[in-house]
Amino acid sequence: MVELENELKRMIVDTLNLEDISIEEIDSEAPLFGDGLGLDSIDALELGVAMQNNYGIKLNSESEETKKHFASVRNLALLVQQSREK
Repeated sequence: MVELENELKRMIVDTLNLEDISIEEIDSEAPLFGDGLGLDSIDALELGVAMQNNYGIKLNSESEETKKHFASVRNLALLVQQSREK
């Protein structure tokens, strides 16, 4: 799971051009939005596209379930893992 989390962290850094943040600085359980990594709604849209392109996962931006998935890197990793098991 750590390898998948690091892969997702790399995707976040690359997709959002977070040049001043290394993947080691991103806590897998910290919030991605608000006080955590500080991402915003535009970042969420970009990450949604990246998730679809990289993992074939299509997310509904209005869904409460999607908000839970985007809460942290750990939650995104669980989503990817679940989609691979189907």
